[in-house]
Order: sequence, then C-alpha cells, then structure tokens
Amino acid sequence: MPIKIMGTTPGMKETKIVTKKKNTPRAALQWRSIDLHLHTPASSDFQQPESRYLDILQRAEGRGLDIISFTDHNTVAGYRQMRQEIEQLEMLERLNRILPEELSRLREYRRLTDKILVLPGFEFTATFGFHILGIFPPETPVRELEHLLIDLNIPTDQLDLGSATVGATSDVLTAYRLIDEAGGLVIAAHANSSNGIAMRGFPIGGQTKIAYTQDPHLHALEVTDLEQRGARTTAAFFNGTKPEYPRRMHCIQASDSHRLTTDPLRKKNPGVGDRVTEVSLPEVSFEALKELFQTNDFARTRPRRHKEEPVFDFIHAAIEEGPNIIQDFHESMTVRGGKLYNVIADVCAFANTNGGTLYIGLTSEAKKPVAGVPAPEQAASQLDKEISTRITPPLSITIDTHETGGKKILRVLIPRGDDPPYAVDDNKIYVRDEAETGLAVRDEIVGLVLRGQRQAAPATPAEAHPAVRRTHPNAAEVPAVETPALAEDLHPLGESRSEAASGAEQPPRTGVEVVSVSDREGTRYYTMRDLRNGNQVQNVTLKSARRLWHYAITEHNQLPSDLAQVKVQWNGDLGMLRLHKQGKLVRYDLVQRTPQGYRLYFGVTDDGIHGRWKMVVGSDEE
Repeated sequence: MPIKIMGTTPGMKETKIVTKKKNTPRAALQWRSIDLHLHTPASSDFQQPESRYLDILQRAEGRGLDIISFTDHNTVAGYRQMRQEIEQLEMLERLNRILPEELSRLREYRRLTDKILVLPGFEFTATFGFHILGIFPPETPVRELEHLLIDLNIPTDQLDLGSATVGATSDVLTAYRLIDEAGGLVIAAHANSSNGIAMRGFPIGGQTKIAYTQDPHLHALEVTDLEQRGARTTAAFFNGTKPEYPRRMHCIQASDSHRLTTDPLRKKNPGVGDRVTEVSLPEVSFEALKELFQTNDFARTRPRRHKEEPVFDFIHAAIEEGPNIIQDFHESMTVRGGKLYNVIADVCAFANTNGGTLYIGLTSEAKKPVAGVPAPEQAASQLDKEISTRITPPLSITIDTHETGGKKILRVLIPRGDDPPYAVDDNKIYVRDEAETGLAVRDEIVGLVLRGQRQAAPATPAEAHPAVRRTHPNAAEVPAVETPALAEDLHPLGESRSEAASGAEQPPRTGVEVVSVSDREGTRYYTMRDLRNGNQVQNVTLKSARRLWHYAITEHNQLPSDLAQVKVQWNGDLGMLRLHKQGKLVRYDLVQRTPQGYRLYFGVTDDGIHGRWKMVVGSDEE
C-alpha cells in the first residue's frame, strides 16, 4: 500500500518524503515563487512592445521568481522568438563571430535561464471566449505546440498574430483534454473574472459550469482573489464542500501581465511578478510542478505576501473552517476509548465520499490548546500499519507532520478512492455525511459498488464526463451518489425538466428530506433523501439513522399533520421552520409548498442555500 510518511518543520522547508515501498528519500520541499501567466510582445495587446525578452527575464529575477511561463494569446511566437534569439547568439559564438554586446546578452540569457525555469505555453481562447492556459515542459518542441493550436482550430494564418479573438475554435472540454493529452498543465485563466469559466453572470447552464470546473483534465484554477479570505472567495467556493462542485480545486494566482512593469496610472494593470503564487516543491522542474497539481495536498500552494504580512497558515485556516464533508479533527488517536478506530473510520469514509484531510493532535476549537501527538514519527508508523491492515481494498494516502502552537501534529491526506466501496475490517463501510462519519446503509453501498464498476470500466467519449453521464439514455441506471446535483439544467432530486421549468424553486442542496413513512409490524420505516447528491435511501429506522437523519426524523415526527398550526416564516411558497446552531455550524429546517402538499427539509447548511431560499434565511451571499 503506497502510503507516504512525511515530516516537516513549521515552514515546510526541510520536509523529507519517504515512500514506504522504496524507502528512498526525496529532496527537501522548499517554497518557490511562480508566475505562470505572462504575456510578451508577441501578444497583440502587449502594452510595452519595445520590451525585450531579456527584459522580461530580468524583471522576473528582480521579483524573485523561480518559475515563469510565456502564455501569449493563441500563439507560442514569443517563446519561439526568445529561443531563436538565444540559438542565433550561440551560433555566432560557435563561429567566433559574436560581438561584445551580443556575447554579453548571451551570457545574461544563460545566467537567467539557469536561475529561472521558463516554460512554453499559450492562453487559448475557447468557445464562449473562455481563456485556458496550456503550459508545457521546457523541452517541448515549439512545432508540436503550434500543431496543437491548429488541432484546437486556431487558423494557420493567425498562429503568429497573438490575438485573443481568433473566431470559432474548440470547446472548453476538448481544449482541456487535448492540452492534457499533449503533456501540458491545464489551468483555467482568471477563472472568476472576465473570460473565466467561473465568472459570474455569464449565461450558461449550471450543468455546463460544473463540467467546466470539475473536468478531470483541468489541473488548477487561476483566480484573482487568492489573497482574500472568507466564504465568498473563489478558493473557498471550490474547496470541495459545495454539493455541485465536490472536487476540490487547486487555486493559484498569476500576474496575467501585458506589460513589463506595473501601470503607474492603473495599479490593477499588473506587470511581471505583481501576483505571485508560492508552491512547495522538491525541485524546480515542470514535472514537480505538475505532480503538485495532481495531488490532493492543498497546503503546498499559497499566495506570496508582502514582508509585512503574515505567512498564510493553512492549519489555522482549517480550524476556522471547522469539520465538514472534507475535513475533520481528532485530539488523539489512542486505542483506549476507540479514538484510533474513529480515525480509521474517517479515512474509510473520506475515501468512499469526496476525499479529505484529517488533523490529529488538535481540535477545531481555536481557543483550545493544541494537544499535539507524542512521538509523531512512531504515531505515523502506527497509523500507517493500522490503515494498511484494516482498510480494504488498498488505499494510497499521505501522512505528514506539522508544528502548530509549539506541538507536533499529524495530517492525513485521503483521496477520493477509485475502487469503492472501502471497508474497515472487511465489512464495515463508512461514508461521510456533511461533518459526520457513519456506516453506509444498503442503498449507499449499492451506489458505491456501481461507482467502482464504472471507474474500473473504460469510458467512451460520450460517457467520459459526469455531466454527460447524467443525461445519458441509461442515466436511470446511474445512482446519484456518483454525480453532484446539477443546478439549472437538471433538477438535483430527479424531478423532470418540465417540473423544474414550472417556476417552483429547487430544493436546498444540503440536508435531508423525509420522503415517506411506512409502518411494518410496529416499526416505522422512513425513506430519506440526501439533498447534497439526490440519493434516496429506504428502510431507515429511528434506531439505525445517522445523527442528521435521526434529527430529521425526530423533528418530522413532532410536527402536526396540519402545518397551519406551526409558526412558519414564509416568503411566498418557501418558509423556515427553525434555525439552530451547532458550534460554528448553522442549520435550517425549511418547508416548501407544492401543489402536492408540503416538502420538509432538515439540517440545511449555508452551502445548500441558493436562489430564493437566501431571502428565507436572510442570506445576502451571491
């Protein structure tokens, strides 16, 4: 089982990674500065065309950059021209015909390219005008990249123009796939801003937006608000907790500079190195960079801050977020009291759901002192052994150590498993339900088995993406556990498009609904619907119900048959029965009037509030 055990200092600067299979150390992780979105004079809208390519490299050095990429609009002409200039100078040197000024320029190029990794790339304009960065290894032949642009429908007579507008090209998903298959790094350019795939107000359906931001060929999102904090930031939206967007995305920032230096009149018109991301890498290489974006370690990227600003503390940020569907905290992992088993159950649950992160040695209470983990290396080895022997099938995870509050803690990174269902001790199958881990019931186990079968089978092009699978002719055979609820294009709970188009507000996207109740031999059986993914689970009893289901059933049973007797805060046909807090978490019990009667939703979180439900709960979040 390929489990990695890692150790880090507080700044993650002397990390040693040891793979269990090979037991060979890798280079220490170090923070490197990258700016992967730079334009050159080869872009038609470059604002300082008199700048030389050498000037760009010198500016990058002055800004302390380790890795940069030339990403001109729909062309690699800028990178090609720089390489041609260097090759011409080298030829003159070989022929002993080089002038002193040319020799000085060549030496400067050599010095800078030894110090800074310069990657070839382009900013492709896809259909709808969305911009996509394709970034490639430095040894990639320029002609291959030009052929790729032609395959993406850039007209051959416009390959050197560097224009952002080139007419009809390829669609977004095709661009992702072709760039990825060509060995490139695929990044959605300024995703939350103009020409970005996640920009607000663009008239595309929810299903399309989900596909554009969750596609497996997409490696990262470039965002313009990485240095901001709060629930409304792009990185927070794509952190894996949103029902429609279960895949957590790596988010970076980049300058998108169309000039050498910052515009003195418009500070938001950046120059080289004005928006920089720091990444923790074992070496400065394209391979190390791409490997990072393929991991589920989201603590190895952070915005580079000014010296007077505090360094981003990902552990403190995790504590502020608290437990949720993708992370949880354990103060200890002792065998006594079942605490070690609880950790193992969480690992199993995360693997069966969306993946996630466990922090061992601290709680989610910021004011509570950090307990720490005594002998962290020994504890990591113990946890490694327990997971290896008790969870089946084998699961690839990462365990590393970090220091916070003067104490060492363990962090466990668990991917979304590709061979579900995963079980503890062969027969206990756990799933993650919001901030709770619980045993899977029959219908959930069936869904996990089918998910594993689909992931094992090769997908045809028409079935390759979840958003396509959901509308496939055989969609009825696909349980909702595989696919997120899709906004707008398909009702998340399976209602027909005609019903969704009738004007009725869609249900919330988190929490549970009690669909039906039946009595059999003195026992009440409930059919529950998970509002996050549309799963419908039958034969749930009060005794077998998980915490949220138990709460929903209890509240449901206490309501009178005539809701007119209940005080409801109505807003049209939508209403709120109750608001209650569980620590940092706020939950709502909501009701919706329909022609068929009332629908009741229990334990809805803010992540599930959308549309007119925001007015019901008093949310101003957009």
